[in-house]
Amino acid sequence: MGLYNAKKLVAIIGAVLLVFVTSACGSSEQSAGSGQTLKVIYSKNGTNDPVGKWLKKVEQQFEEQHANVDVNVVPVKGAEGTFTSKKALMLQSEETTPDVITEDTYLINSDAAAGYLAPIEDRVKKWDGWDHFIKKVKQGVTASDGKIYGVPYSTDTRGLWYDVNLFEKAGLPVPWHPKNWQDVLNAAQKIKQSFPDVIPFWMNSGKATGEATTMQTFEMLLYGTNNTLYDEESGKWIVKSPGFLDSLKFIDTIYEKGLGPKLSQVLTGQAGTVEHHLMRKEKIAIALDGNWVPAFWRENGPNPWPEAMETYHFAAMPTQHGQGEGHTSMSGGWALSIPAKSDQKDLAWEFIKLATNKENMMFADISMGNLPARKDVEEAPEYEKALGRAYKKAAQFLKFTHYRPTFEGYTSVSSAIQAAVEAVATDSLEPKAAMNQYAKDVKRAVGADNVVTK
Repeated sequence: MGLYNAKKLVAIIGAVLLVFVTSACGSSEQSAGSGQTLKVIYSKNGTNDPVGKWLKKVEQQFEEQHANVDVNVVPVKGAEGTFTSKKALMLQSEETTPDVITEDTYLINSDAAAGYLAPIEDRVKKWDGWDHFIKKVKQGVTASDGKIYGVPYSTDTRGLWYDVNLFEKAGLPVPWHPKNWQDVLNAAQKIKQSFPDVIPFWMNSGKATGEATTMQTFEMLLYGTNNTLYDEESGKWIVKSPGFLDSLKFIDTIYEKGLGPKLSQVLTGQAGTVEHHLMRKEKIAIALDGNWVPAFWRENGPNPWPEAMETYHFAAMPTQHGQGEGHTSMSGGWALSIPAKSDQKDLAWEFIKLATNKENMMFADISMGNLPARKDVEEAPEYEKALGRAYKKAAQFLKFTHYRPTFEGYTSVSSAIQAAVEAVATDSLEPKAAMNQYAKDVKRAVGADNVVTK
């Protein structure tokens, strides 16, 4: 596409979005008379709409407290990528910008750097509600410039789902508390010896599962070593390190010893569905995955299984040698943010405070199945009773979790990680060769001046 046509397309999309936003807000602006209208947009990518129900509940409360304000909560329908693209176009103009947006926290850095978001650290410092948010979760809304660009309303953690029936029959301890990677490998080996038709250890392993391979598998290993993906001090991507190599060696061991799934099962975009069905049949002993897995078996889920939580328990992923805090996890999440071009930032901040108070966060977390961003919700009996002990357990992993380094170039880095993991899983490259290829790919993507070796 030529430059002229590209600009023309952007202009057309912008005009369409302007019509979308103004038409969505028009009726309320008319009814508001001389009052104000607060525009809130969020991502809606399914028939069930818990985010919309939460924001509509807050809308009603806010309008009761602010007689001259109309709140317009507008869903942007489609996949997350669709929402991200439309939102970015809206945020470029005072004419189309909303006043409050839902923001995937991995975009905080890039959107802040692009000038789309307003920093709110001065506001949160004066707000006593901020003290109730979990310290680790606050990291997810803090950009590399040290400023805060949103109030988190959800998060997640990752760990090891293990089948207690298989473990007990194999003579493995229940509850299971692996202390290091070798404990995990030993348990998987014991399962293989006891149950030849069971997959001892499942993990996403290919490019087809995209970020799930990066975050649920590789980063869960890497952040349990003494190395990370990004050097905060130099501001450079770490392309070679002992921890990176050891993480690939762990993956290599799983497949070399026949402890993993068949490649036909895991190197597909449907791997998650395959995994959940096999767990339902108790054909997976250990799965490295996230807190959301039980949603598949909920009463209204795609494959209801009332006894699921009696069969699969959730254990913390150990660090490589049990060093540091002993355990590791990775987290993401969503936040409410204020666009930089909004001319109603004070009103937007009042809406965000109301939406994220304890009462409304309790409603949101229970209806969405979130891990709570607020400690007082995490500790509330209503939350534990509503969501079950697996969620309570998963929330405890927030104490030692990590957040991805979502600086410029992360998308390319993540793709290179997926290629390295798949190369090792398929045995097309040895771990060291896969790391060398990763280093070349990342160097080419982000520039030689932006990488470092540890």
